[in-house]
Amino acid sequence: MKKALICGISGQDGAYLAKLLLERGYEVYGSSRDAQMASFSNLSRLAIRQSVKFVSISIQDFRSVLQALLKIKPDEVYNLAGQSSVGLSFEQPVETLESISIGTLNLLEAIRFSDLPIKFYNAGSSECFGDTGSLSADENTPFRPRSPYGVAKAAAFWQVANYREAYQLHACTGILFNHESPLRPERFVTQKIVASACRIAQGSNEILTLGNINIARDWGWAPDYVEAMWLMLQQRSADDYVIATGRTHQLRDFIQVVFDEVGLNWEEHTNIDESFFRPTDIAEGHANPSKAHQKLGWVARHSMENVGYLMVKGYKEIRDKSGR
Repeated sequence: MKKALICGISGQDGAYLAKLLLERGYEVYGSSRDAQMASFSNLSRLAIRQSVKFVSISIQDFRSVLQALLKIKPDEVYNLAGQSSVGLSFEQPVETLESISIGTLNLLEAIRFSDLPIKFYNAGSSECFGDTGSLSADENTPFRPRSPYGVAKAAAFWQVANYREAYQLHACTGILFNHESPLRPERFVTQKIVASACRIAQGSNEILTLGNINIARDWGWAPDYVEAMWLMLQQRSADDYVIATGRTHQLRDFIQVVFDEVGLNWEEHTNIDESFFRPTDIAEGHANPSKAHQKLGWVARHSMENVGYLMVKGYKEIRDKSGR
């Protein structure tokens, strides 16, 4: 039985990845700063909380990371931890840089010090590319990040590449474009839209206030993307991959899909507030995931329209279960 350690298991990707690994027969360990106090609500929603073993790790503390690796001796380590909001990174740039960059470095160093044959996955981000205009970014596209989050992810990417080359670690980065699910918290704009639309459809008088709805992104389905993470670590040699659908849509298109799904005209229930605009933002995000398709055999199974439908469906199911 293979062992996997997921750092950041409480988040959207961590929960879906844990589910996938359990289904593949793994012994799954999940970390949190204080595992005894964490709720791991996403794991409960997927009905897998009792199947995961938890360990307390602060990835910003090298000793904490090294002790955990030596104790668990995992075959695979997935680094999904760190501050995950682009918007929040403008308010907390130091925390963002430290939790992502220093956390990744500690994991890499601990793997090197442990001398264990661990395969390492690092969660990268399309935010590293910045604004590429109409160019579809691939693995050779230069990084020009436009947020503290993107800067931190770019630093972590190069740390992984350096350790792979210098110490022959089986370490790779998945450069993931936007991917969503009902497990997203409402600070993410897609879930904010879904939650508001569902509440309005239920009789709420609220107005959905948004920033720039003309931004364009490549939106996919999170459960598809965690499969790509796993596939990367099953390869004989480590490499980096862009993971995306290859199709880009404006945020206003996503809004329309969601409001259509609940039977409402979105323009009657939304408001644009320029104070929600970010200091610097990416106007368009386009991706070329052909390498993942060719080498991993991976392809996104869900379109943006499917994602909107599934998020509405999932939100309603969670709401019904909670009795709200």
